[in-house]
Amino acid sequence: MKRNIRLLIADVDGTLVTPEHILTEASVAAAHDLRVAGVALAIVSGRPPRGMRMLAAPLSLAAPMAGFNGGLLVNPDLSVIETHLLDGATAAQALQLLESQGLDAWLYTPQAWLIRDENAPHVAREAATVQFGPEVRPAFAPDDLTRAVKIVGVSDDLDKVAGCEAALRQRLAGAASAARSQPYYLDVTHPKANKGTVADTLAARLGLSAEEIATIGDMPSDVAMFRRSGLSIAMGNAADEVKAEASAVTDRNTEDGFAKAVRRFVLASAAA
Repeated sequence: MKRNIRLLIADVDGTLVTPEHILTEASVAAAHDLRVAGVALAIVSGRPPRGMRMLAAPLSLAAPMAGFNGGLLVNPDLSVIETHLLDGATAAQALQLLESQGLDAWLYTPQAWLIRDENAPHVAREAATVQFGPEVRPAFAPDDLTRAVKIVGVSDDLDKVAGCEAALRQRLAGAASAARSQPYYLDVTHPKANKGTVADTLAARLGLSAEEIATIGDMPSDVAMFRRSGLSIAMGNAADEVKAEASAVTDRNTEDGFAKAVRRFVLASAAA
């Protein structure tokens, strides 16, 4: 199908990088080919912006980066463009529900990552991924809740995480966005901090229509931006529910699915 693709918005973990969080040579080369073709590349992630800064130089990013699923929009030099904080009462409600279901809870402010147990599941892995460590608190203070840009529920009981996602969406409808950024991570953010709003914001900033935007991702949190773009691509490692929402499916992130998608779908559409 002929499309005039001018912007590709890419998820990071599970999409742009391998399961070991490595940016492959093929992905870097694909980003270069996008630039040559005049297609901008923007990245969006549940990660904090500090946890994406190592990608900016290899990819030669010029478009904004969206951290916390859109809770914090920054330039590639990390200067802030836009921030969406959770309401304090909403943050408290989210924490209460997560804890009542047995999930560990992390809290992110624009500047810091706060946890209560440094030995909890996935803490060490997350620190290695984002390349900075958390601050350990015995409890989250009221001031922390009013500065929360994202709260994460963490558990290796994946059914419980999915159940909490549904419960939070019902309880906090209109007050927060809840979506899994990984099967074991449930992200709670401001209603405007979702990847669909990121697509809308970037379209407005760059003067593009939805039909001129392509999106690529692997998780339920990526579906919102799929619905705001003319071309949506699901990774081969995505769940069937995510693939069903996309207009195309590429290979897995262990098989350079991002790079293949750029050439098979994005650049082919841009050339057409």
